[in-house]
Amino acid sequence: MKNKKDESAHASSKNRGDSHGGHKEKEEHIHQQKPEAETVVEASKSSKVLTTKEYEKELAKLQIELVKLQEWVKFKGLKVVVLFEGRDAAGKGGTIKRITECLNPRICRVVALGVPTEKEKTQWYFQRYVSHLPAAGEIVLFDRSWYNRAGVEHVMGFCNETEYQEFLHSCPEFERLLLRAGIILIKYWFSVSDEEQERRFKDRINDPTKRWKISPMDLESRKRWVEYSRAKDQMFLYTHLPESPWWVVNSDNKERARLNCIHHLLSMIKYEDLTPPPLELPPRQKDTGYVRPPINSQMFVPEIY
Repeated sequence: MKNKKDESAHASSKNRGDSHGGHKEKEEHIHQQKPEAETVVEASKSSKVLTTKEYEKELAKLQIELVKLQEWVKFKGLKVVVLFEGRDAAGKGGTIKRITECLNPRICRVVALGVPTEKEKTQWYFQRYVSHLPAAGEIVLFDRSWYNRAGVEHVMGFCNETEYQEFLHSCPEFERLLLRAGIILIKYWFSVSDEEQERRFKDRINDPTKRWKISPMDLESRKRWVEYSRAKDQMFLYTHLPESPWWVVNSDNKERARLNCIHHLLSMIKYEDLTPPPLELPPRQKDTGYVRPPINSQMFVPEIY
């Protein structure tokens, strides 16, 4: 059945004469599951119901594997960049949260940049992102990335046509530069249907704990749905490359999307289990007569609950 989402993912890779051929992937670490150049990336929805118990069980198993991957990245000194793009309320943040919640923030960190400052607007476009790239033994998850220029900046008129066209042509070269520098680059696009996005927006509007997640810009994006579709298709046309392809995550079901994305991420990097042997807790130091200050000299948080 054909996916009715506007996000029918174009996997066509038109390199526009920017092919380099000099880059060699670090194949000892990367599972390069590249789609064929003209393949349409579509995934049919599973008819099987995923219960909460099944979801939590699978997520727990995947998170254990993420810890193993983290230790391998640290041990081998790998540099990993994962981009999360997609429409508003597509489920990027929820997936990132499930990836990071069991990992060491000193190894795996999230970059979610705000609006560029006046100074940053005068810099080379990619400059403010470069400063957040990983050192050896680090994983960086970009919650939106340099692809803002191909999406929101283009659609909302925050960049001019010359800047937009320059991005489309220079982005493949920028990413090849990252790959040649030894960075493992993985790009995800979260695809959500019109109906599901609307449902999630209404949920955010009505839930005080989620109200901060929706902004005037999000509401404006609803009015420009088709323009965003066109921008996404153009972005894929120029930047879906054999060496750094886009991977589309069907995200109408958030739980399935999280599991599928994490499972795929784990499959993209070869790693080994470096779990250390069981540890033994040492005995507590014996009291040698030290007298502690009176407990009433300390200030305690009131026990309201």
